[in-house]
Amino acid sequence: MQTITVLGATGSIGCSTLDVVQRHPERFRVFAITGNAQVDLLMRQACQCAPRYVVVADEQYYAKAVELAAKYQVTAEILCGAKALEDVACAGEVDAVMAAIVGAAGLLPTLSAVKAGKKVLLANKEALVMSGALFIEAANQSGADILPIDSEHNAIFQCLPDNFQYGNLSQSGISRILLTGSGGPFRERPLESFSSITVDEASTHPNWSMGRKITIDSATMMNKGLEFIEACWLFGAKAKDIEVVIHPQSIIHSMVQYVDGSVIAQMGNPDMRTPIAYGLAHPARIEAGVAPLDFADMANFSFQPPCYERYPNLKLAIEACEEGQAATTRLNAANEVAVAHFLDGHIGFCDIAKVNEETLNKMEQVSVSSLQQIVEQDAIARDVATAIIKGKFAC
Repeated sequence: MQTITVLGATGSIGCSTLDVVQRHPERFRVFAITGNAQVDLLMRQACQCAPRYVVVADEQYYAKAVELAAKYQVTAEILCGAKALEDVACAGEVDAVMAAIVGAAGLLPTLSAVKAGKKVLLANKEALVMSGALFIEAANQSGADILPIDSEHNAIFQCLPDNFQYGNLSQSGISRILLTGSGGPFRERPLESFSSITVDEASTHPNWSMGRKITIDSATMMNKGLEFIEACWLFGAKAKDIEVVIHPQSIIHSMVQYVDGSVIAQMGNPDMRTPIAYGLAHPARIEAGVAPLDFADMANFSFQPPCYERYPNLKLAIEACEEGQAATTRLNAANEVAVAHFLDGHIGFCDIAKVNEETLNKMEQVSVSSLQQIVEQDAIARDVATAIIKGKFAC
C-alpha cells in the first residue's frame, strides 16, 4: 500500500492519476490533493478519494473551498498557501508524490518532496528546466527516486538497459536518445499564415488532451524544447546525445538507439494513464484503463526532422540547454509570460518566440548555483518579458 500526495490534482495529469489510483484501492491511498482555481472540481475529487488534506494554493480561493467542502461534506482538513503545498509533499506519511503543478509554481513543493527522499513522479517539466542541478543533487543526497511521467521521458526510461549508468550513455551501449513529438496542430500549415493563428486554433492538439498552457507550448514546440532540457537532466545526457524526431501519430512515445544498430521504442495509445500507472507501480505493471494498440487499424508511421523556421522555440530551448541553467530558467519564465499574454489576446502566436528570444538577448550570461539565484533569474526574466510586451504591443 502506497500513500500518495497529488500536487495539481485538478489538471489533466492529476485527474488521470486519481483515475488510476481509484482502479487499485488495494495498492494506493491518497494523503493529500492540491489545486487552485478549480475548487469545485477539487472538492468533488476529495469526495471520491477521501484524502486527509486538501490544499488550495492561492488564499483567494480558500473561502470558496471551505464553503464547497461543507456543501459536499468533505471530511479532509482544508489548507492553503505555498507552505501547505510543501508540507503535504514532504509529510512523513507520504510514500510517493505526483508532481503535476504546471509551471514555476510547482518548483518548491516538488523540491520539498525530493529533499524528503520521496518517490517523485515528475510531470512538472519546469522543476528540472529551472533547477536541474539542484534537483539531481538533492535526490542523490536524500535517496529520492525520480520517475519521469511525461510520456516521452517515461518511454525513454522504459527503453533503457538494466545496466544504465547515469551521465555515461556510451558506457551503457547507447548512441543517442530519440525524443519524439507530434509536431502539433500546425505541422503542415503554411508558414505565411502563422501570424493569423488564433488562440482557439492553438489550443486544440490533434492527439492529446491537455491544459491550455501546455497545449500552446505543444503548438510552438516549446513543450518539446522543455522536454529536451529535462531529458538531459533525467538521463545525464548532453545536448548532442538527443535528437528530436517529428512523429505525427504519437504512437511511438520515444526511442533509444544503441551502438549495435538496435533501436528500442516504447509504443502505446496517447493516454497519460499509461506512464502514470508505470510510475505508480514501478517496477510492477498494473491495469491503467488504456485500450491496447490495434495494429490492424494502424495505417502507417511517419517521421521527419523538425523545421526550426516553423518551431523557433525548439531551437531556442536547445541553445539555452547548451548555454546552461540560467538560460533555461530565463527561457521558461519568458515563455510563461508570453503564453499568458497570447492567451489573453495581447500578442500574436509568432510573437511568443520573439518575446522569448529578445528576453534571452537582453539578459547577461551568469552562472547560478542556488535556489535563491534561480528564483531571482526567474523573476528578472518575467519582468524583462513583460516590459518587452508592453513596449512593443502596448497591452
